[in-house]
Amino acid sequence: MNIYENCPVIENNDFLIRLIDQKDADNLLMVYSDKNALPYFNSDNCNGSNFYCKTKEDIGNAIKFWLIEYYENKAFVRFSIVDKKDEKAIGTIEMFRRESQDYYKDCGLMRVDVRSDYENTQSLYKILSLVVEPFYDWFECSAIATKAPLYAVDRIEALEKMNFQKSPEPMVGKNMIYGDYWIRSK
Repeated sequence: MNIYENCPVIENNDFLIRLIDQKDADNLLMVYSDKNALPYFNSDNCNGSNFYCKTKEDIGNAIKFWLIEYYENKAFVRFSIVDKKDEKAIGTIEMFRRESQDYYKDCGLMRVDVRSDYENTQSLYKILSLVVEPFYDWFECSAIATKAPLYAVDRIEALEKMNFQKSPEPMVGKNMIYGDYWIRSK
């Protein structure tokens, strides 16, 4: 399966994960303008952007960029996380296969951004348990890495429940070295 030709939809009782869409703009503005969620966003190697969006135009531009990266550049997939109880996007997951010659070779990089009221162990575990296994196949990787700083206590607890371990190596970016990564092998 080529994820850049046909983006799958996956769901459980609580969440639906699907390709991001401009119709998510209002709901995602609540995520990307949430100052309490901002410290958990992973913007490593993103040219200085922290993804904080103040206006609907800001989030609309971000969604447009993410869709160009998917359809035209085939660089990554940005999925919307939809809470099924109210059918609203409460965050996004970005995933791509990282090409490198370092510790993270053959590794998928997963970025999880959720509204601060979903930054808890139970919600994150339900989201991760839905996507981690399929991501290995969809992105043809033998490991998945994601960032969780020391203060992300609930996120770390959810990652540990999913058998992620603190990475022994930093991630080498374009011009920087990044820490706080957790990794899980297939």
